[in-house]
Amino acid sequence: MPDTTTAGRTGRALLAALGFLTRVPLGHSRPAPRDLVASTMLFPLIGGALGALVGGAAAAMALAVPALLAGALAVGLELALTGALHLDGLADSADGLASRDRDEALAIMRDHSVGTYGAAALGLDLLAKAAAIGALAESGAVLPVIAAFALSRAAPLPLAAALPYARSGAGTGRLLADGMGRSGALAGVALAAVVAVAATGASALMLLACLAVATGAVGAIAHRRLRGVTGDTMGAAIELTAVMALVVATGIWG
Repeated sequence: MPDTTTAGRTGRALLAALGFLTRVPLGHSRPAPRDLVASTMLFPLIGGALGALVGGAAAAMALAVPALLAGALAVGLELALTGALHLDGLADSADGLASRDRDEALAIMRDHSVGTYGAAALGLDLLAKAAAIGALAESGAVLPVIAAFALSRAAPLPLAAALPYARSGAGTGRLLADGMGRSGALAGVALAAVVAVAATGASALMLLACLAVATGAVGAIAHRRLRGVTGDTMGAAIELTAVMALVVATGIWG
């Protein structure tokens, strides 16, 4: 019989968030839809933990290798932990949103191949992220990486709450878009803000601004071009928020 206590529900939601956002082996059971929806407000906790691992690894490696190399290797660690989930969304969104109309955009975003715009977006994103993490690592600044990763994992929540799902049929993106209420999105963003403030103090306001700008831009473009949100655009919002916050962090702590 499943544990129906508050602790039990929270534990299932946390495991669902970990299973969705990472490739950490948790067994073969898939989370129930209600657990996955409930887990979204805990996404920032998983993001913060990823930031601690990535930032800590970069800081340790920066003691022995050049900063940029340390940043690149740390980004490689992130990709191994997440399965490059959000990078796929960024590349597909860049290719799809560069197309001429909505139907073509959705078709391109479903295609697994990467086009010119997607490749360019990936290259710029990875270069900026590696350089930013390397610069922070050289200064021994791990806490800003935790804040940036926590905030980035909150980016899909307001998108899912504010916009309809753009595709027909079922999918994880639809599950999140249909199940995410404004109260859940607000709770997730608030949790991300708490983590960021705890990690970086008042300077977290600058990083919170990155979350607002990246999410607002992705939401506006998705609304205009797709008339809704997809899993790819939510992944793109995560990646853009992370890299923007990391770049801003280098100006403060780098």
